[in-house]
Amino acid sequence: MRRIDISMPLFPGMPAFPGDPLFATERSHALDRGDPYNLSALRLGSHTGTHVDPPVHFLPGGLTIDRIDLSQLNGPCRIVDVAGSEIGVPALTSLPPGTERVLLRTPNSARWRERLEFFPEYTALAAGGAQLLADRGVRLVGIDSLSIERDPSGKFPVHHRLLGSGVLILEGLLLADVVPGEYELTCLPLNLRAGDGGPARALLSTP
Repeated sequence: MRRIDISMPLFPGMPAFPGDPLFATERSHALDRGDPYNLSALRLGSHTGTHVDPPVHFLPGGLTIDRIDLSQLNGPCRIVDVAGSEIGVPALTSLPPGTERVLLRTPNSARWRERLEFFPEYTALAAGGAQLLADRGVRLVGIDSLSIERDPSGKFPVHHRLLGSGVLILEGLLLADVVPGEYELTCLPLNLRAGDGGPARALLSTP
């Protein structure tokens, strides 16, 4: 079995969505200072790096990260290669019927490979594309950007359409080295009690 880590590493200076907490780490115990072990304090947001958006992220009273169904995040998935600045209905109509998990591989991944820094003109999912995925029964949508949408209005229709339809969102993926096709997805977010998001480790496996 071949496994591919598609998670973003956590490090000081890593990209963050504008306004989100920046990742920071500080060594609280250190062998070179005479302590018996190394230990660090971490500071990060609930949507740092590769992470899962649960319904409560946008929906009052929605499920929190510790209450979501992990079966939605784990199982067969399809990597879809898309181009352009926005992913609309035409890019998704060829999705095979019965697909439950879709990971969108966009030009963002090539930019992440060059340098892990935030860029505002990232490729995102359009509201029409989100509606099509929800209508087709997709249970999980992942993307290689820190947010699945770009919405200057601040109304976030893509998040609302997906989460409101029970579709979980996986953001912050690194897919530059992944060939489009079918894989087995393993994704486990941190078990944060009443969490509005969950940093996660995500892996693809294939024979």
